[in-house]
Amino acid sequence: MNAPSAFTISIQTADFDLGAELTALRAQDRRVGALCSFVGLVRDHNDGDAVGSLELEHYPGMTEKAIQTMVDEAFARFPIYAVRVIHRVGLLQPCEQIVLVAVTAAHRGPSFQACEFLMDYLKTQAPFWKKEQTPQGARWVDARVSDDAALARWGIAARNAGG
Repeated sequence: MNAPSAFTISIQTADFDLGAELTALRAQDRRVGALCSFVGLVRDHNDGDAVGSLELEHYPGMTEKAIQTMVDEAFARFPIYAVRVIHRVGLLQPCEQIVLVAVTAAHRGPSFQACEFLMDYLKTQAPFWKKEQTPQGARWVDARVSDDAALARWGIAARNAGG
């Protein structure tokens, strides 16, 4: 539908400034009528257990390439202008920001759809591995059936890429 006009993918340990990221994404693009964003936070619980911290690992280069494929697919499916994806790695504490997906478009519908599509895709297909620290000890986080179902509604079968 649309050739990519702007996209940025960052895998980083540092936190991000949401306001600055959204301002930069829409800066100087007078076509933008909608900006949709999703920010994921580290929860203090999972599967009924307290979570003291979350550690994320990835394969540099491979992770960015996988996310680039997702972004290319979003540009092919939706009339959007720009995409910003930030995913943090390393040791994170509850309430810390872990992921940002932001999308600009002329109208809210495509912006919302592309943002949700990218988040569903990231959740199941991006090669990240997550380890939680709980009172019972460390455990790796498995993919959820509900995440696979969310991706399936876009016509994409989940591959086990990470947690």
